[in-house]
Amino acid sequence: MDTGNSTGIRVASVDDIPEGEGIAISSDITGTEDDIAILRDDNGTCWALNDTCTHETASLAEGWVEDGDVECPLHSSRFNLKTGKVDGLPATRDTVAHRVEVRDGEVYLFPGERP
Repeated sequence: MDTGNSTGIRVASVDDIPEGEGIAISSDITGTEDDIAILRDDNGTCWALNDTCTHETASLAEGWVEDGDVECPLHSSRFNLKTGKVDGLPATRDTVAHRVEVRDGEVYLFPGERP
């Protein structure tokens, strides 16, 4: 994984993230307080959200991606992939969305930048 600047941080090959699933990128790499989940929807589009569910400590990268949301594997809270807003209880606090780009089959993350 490359360290980033205005070109982003290369975090994975898009082929490393199956559609409907995600991977967690360590905060040691992103420079953020929380790890960041890179999530790939059923259309092949990649999204990035803070990895920790705001309801209880669970990894959103281990959740299920469908219908524009990621569902937390612990209590089924749902978060919008584009905005990080809560789309399903029991979570009541939004998470943070980050900008992500796919270039030449590689996924680049821009921590702290909104999509």
